[in-house]
Amino acid sequence: MKLLLFANTDWYLFNFRRSLASKLREAGHEVLLLSPPGPYVEQLRALGFDWREAPMERRSLNPMREAALLFWLYRLLRAERPDVIHSFTIKCVVYGALAGRLAGVSRVNAVAGMGHVFTTDSLKTRLLRPLVRSLMRAALGGDRARLILQNPDDINLFLGAGLASQERIRLIPGSGVDTERFKPPTQPRAPDEPPYVLLASRMLWDKGIREFVEAARALKAEGRNIRFALAGTPDPGNPTAVPEETLIAWRESGVVEWLGHVSDMPALFARIDILVLPSYREGLPKGLIEAAACARALVATDVPGCREVISHGVDGLLVPAGESEPLAQAIAQLLDDPALARRLAEAARAKALAEFDERKIINATVAVYHEVATPARL
Repeated sequence: MKLLLFANTDWYLFNFRRSLASKLREAGHEVLLLSPPGPYVEQLRALGFDWREAPMERRSLNPMREAALLFWLYRLLRAERPDVIHSFTIKCVVYGALAGRLAGVSRVNAVAGMGHVFTTDSLKTRLLRPLVRSLMRAALGGDRARLILQNPDDINLFLGAGLASQERIRLIPGSGVDTERFKPPTQPRAPDEPPYVLLASRMLWDKGIREFVEAARALKAEGRNIRFALAGTPDPGNPTAVPEETLIAWRESGVVEWLGHVSDMPALFARIDILVLPSYREGLPKGLIEAAACARALVATDVPGCREVISHGVDGLLVPAGESEPLAQAIAQLLDDPALARRLAEAARAKALAEFDERKIINATVAVYHEVATPARL
């Protein structure tokens, strides 16, 4: 088969779909990667992938620019004739699926969460929702289309909104994790080191960054000697990005460390005690699964996506979204009860192996490709 993987950033392709692309290529399939340009393009090309630049601006609302993008995609698909176009995130799904349907190409559409158009409540997003819903209904239809969702809450949301039919939805929990790379550290941390609590994600307000910083302030005000760190960078294409000057101010005040981009996440996870993700909504959070595979204690919010990774009191702790006090209490509970933290961490590793190993996820994804790649009526 010839597969075209279309994402809104080269960062997403490199960090979330590199293993899928590699396994496809190893199996003899032809793979074409498509995204706007960015700092990860050279790394993708260094791995031998065929990457093409998409003339796409993530935040553009210019009708002429958007029509030009749709026509460009249609022409590309007509020229390349892939067996399947697999699009990721809402904007890519809408444009990739519409162009694919027009070009007679089978479509696999992956939506990891509903995106800020549906999760924020600004005037602009409220005005955009009816248009986005209409476009998604048109894009997701047809016999040669499948929609991959990452959690049951999103399935219910899509069904309830009439955006897709049950028979064309497939539940695949995220992009998976390499459980041989992300594994428990072999060396224990030094006993005299202070506890280390990490939030690793894009620096977006709706990841619960504010609540994490407030929890850090509260616990430090109690006189606790704890390291709190943020790992990740702001996403300038996302309207909920935390300003860099805010992150720098927090770092300079000493309330949290801001590490920026971290390339060796297994090494960082080996140094921490607790991984925290106080997000408002997720598809299936990869960082949480990676930390679980490393047998780290987990605290996250009781929201779609996070509760697919964590069962409260079994393999982590869940707290209400948007509140810093319960978050601080959960962190303190794990630090004050090392036996509980160890038990939850070991269970988190077992769950990652059983449910989120990337080999299972990739096999399930390829099976969806085979469903739609055979010729059928549009």
